[in-house]
Order: sequence, then C-alpha cells, then structure tokens
Amino acid sequence: MKIEYNNLYTHFIFTTLHRLPLIPEKHRQRIEKYITGIVNNNKCRLYAIYANPEHVHFLVSRSPDIDEERLANIIANSSTKFVNENKLTIGNFEWQESCSAFSVSKKDVDNVCKYILNQKAHHHKQTFAEESEEFIKFYQKTIIPD
Repeated sequence: MKIEYNNLYTHFIFTTLHRLPLIPEKHRQRIEKYITGIVNNNKCRLYAIYANPEHVHFLVSRSPDIDEERLANIIANSSTKFVNENKLTIGNFEWQESCSAFSVSKKDVDNVCKYILNQKAHHHKQTFAEESEEFIKFYQKTIIPD
C-alpha cells in the first residue's frame, strides 16, 4: 500500500573512526552541505545539521521508501568518499561502522533542531562521551522489556 502522509523523523549521530577529531572547522559547512544534498537526493528532508570535530548530528524526515539503515549507509559511504577525494581532513577519513538513529516525535522537532544547532556551545559544557552516555541512558529507559 502506498503511504501518502508520514511523520518519520530521525535524529542521526555519526561518529568518526575511533572518535578522532577529524572534521576541521574550516571544512565543517562544506561537509554539512554535502550531507544535506545526499539527504535531499534520497527524497528526505534535512531540518538541522552540525558537524563537530568527531561527530555529526542531523535531523531528517525520511521518505517511507527508505529505512534508517539504508539512508545511513548512503550518507556514510558518499560523504566518506567526498571528504577523502577533496582532502578535507589530514589523512584518511572514515566513520565508525555503526551510528545512532533516534526517532523524534513531531512535537519535539523544534527542540531537537535547537539542540543540534547549539552543538558548539553545548560541547563547551559537556563532552561527546558524556553526551553519548546520556543519550543511551535516556533511550534505554524508554524501551519496553520483553
């Protein structure tokens, strides 16, 4: 059956291999724009993105034609190739083999966008390791046990 209307919001977090600070500030916006283009070219819409030195947050509304894992693989493979071909980092650039994908309700889209766009200030107060641990604890609480 064709899905005519959908609310499939996903907050992705991609991490560089070994959490190394590989994304330089001078190329941050170029990488963000490239990822935005990949999202748009896959019938999805990007609401917010911020590339930190060792991780990237972005919020998308997905087309029902593509699942989170497929979209994540397309973005990871294409952006890795783009960064390496354009020599935007020192040495070889790679993402970790897995990423995080959290569903977001329509009512929380604005707050998640603000959170993503406030990453620079946020990480002056909290490290990425602390942030990751907080996300896992929060989302594990909401899982219904078997």
